[in-house]
Amino acid sequence: MNLPVIGITLDSEDPGGYSKMPWYALRKNYCESVALAGGLPILLPHEPELAEAYLDRIDGLIVTGGAFDVDPALFGAATRHATVKLKQRRTEFELAIVRGAIRRDLPLLGICGGQQLLNVALGGTLVQHIPDEVADSLAHEQTNPRTEPGHDVLLAEGSRLRDICGAARIPVNSAHHQAVRDVAPGLIVDAVAADGVIEGIEAPGSRFCIGVQWHPEYHISPADVRLLAAFVEACR
Repeated sequence: MNLPVIGITLDSEDPGGYSKMPWYALRKNYCESVALAGGLPILLPHEPELAEAYLDRIDGLIVTGGAFDVDPALFGAATRHATVKLKQRRTEFELAIVRGAIRRDLPLLGICGGQQLLNVALGGTLVQHIPDEVADSLAHEQTNPRTEPGHDVLLAEGSRLRDICGAARIPVNSAHHQAVRDVAPGLIVDAVAADGVIEGIEAPGSRFCIGVQWHPEYHISPADVRLLAAFVEACR
């Protein structure tokens, strides 16, 4: 069987809860959704100096989300919102491996915080806290379960994302308080919410380079299944 190897970035936590020592964590559905799509998922610890070695061994990269934020100083912000939580070692590693993947034109899928990281890695900026910066914003941190839709997004005509999903509007779950502000050079917006918040970005002409603000690994709609299948297929 031709199973493309898909590297998936881990989250990390300080001591407490699962272990008295620092520990890595990742929801099972990231790996399950990749396996269902025909990929071989492997998990990537936060070792920036090993980023290129990881890239030598994988066929595609998924940058996952998590309950933390990219340091605003990395995109030129002079202040940091009070809600911002940093995981600096994770961000250092993800910047290194994303930039390496872009240089190699390795297929890449950024999910939630992974989309934000992708945008910053290529020179874009972020909204630090949507409720403070977007008038009449939707509940992007939905109160209902993540296994249910939170709102819809509109997919841009002519975008690769819309072509993959096969629809102009899809339901998505929503678990974020930040979003893309200024899109990085070389990227375009391919999805937006009704309040104008950017929900998807992509790099035209790449083998596969898409970021989405929602969590397709939950398979909220057939569009999520198609997105993961298209990503894994691009990794073959």
